[in-house]
Amino acid sequence: MDIGLKILLIICASCFECRAEDTVTQSTGDVIAFKEESVTLGCTYSTTNTAPDLFWYIQYPNGFPKHMLTRSTYGNKNTVTEFKERFDAHVDKTSSSVPLTIQKVQLSDSAVYYCALRPTVMMKYSPPLQKH
Repeated sequence: MDIGLKILLIICASCFECRAEDTVTQSTGDVIAFKEESVTLGCTYSTTNTAPDLFWYIQYPNGFPKHMLTRSTYGNKNTVTEFKERFDAHVDKTSSSVPLTIQKVQLSDSAVYYCALRPTVMMKYSPPLQKH
């Protein structure tokens, strides 16, 4: 087996808490896949919210977490353009999970992947100050 053909996806296997009663758990750990394979990264959640929004983020080496996609329990989808072709997730209300599937894995997919219940990166606009 040629080690050069393997692709390592590092998955953060920790729990992110939004509120005391909201938790997200990623149990996948490190994932090794061959180029062009498909992989699925696990994420389960627990919340008192009856219609939670779930988010996947990617963090490349030496980079910041970047929002990839959002999924709602009502089926609403929002995916950042650069991830639309090969990345997808769906909310399974029965198992309280939102697994991320990556089609045709590439070496450039090597990163840390995070699952969250609510946005963890917030943008806020502040108008410029004017001197009078």
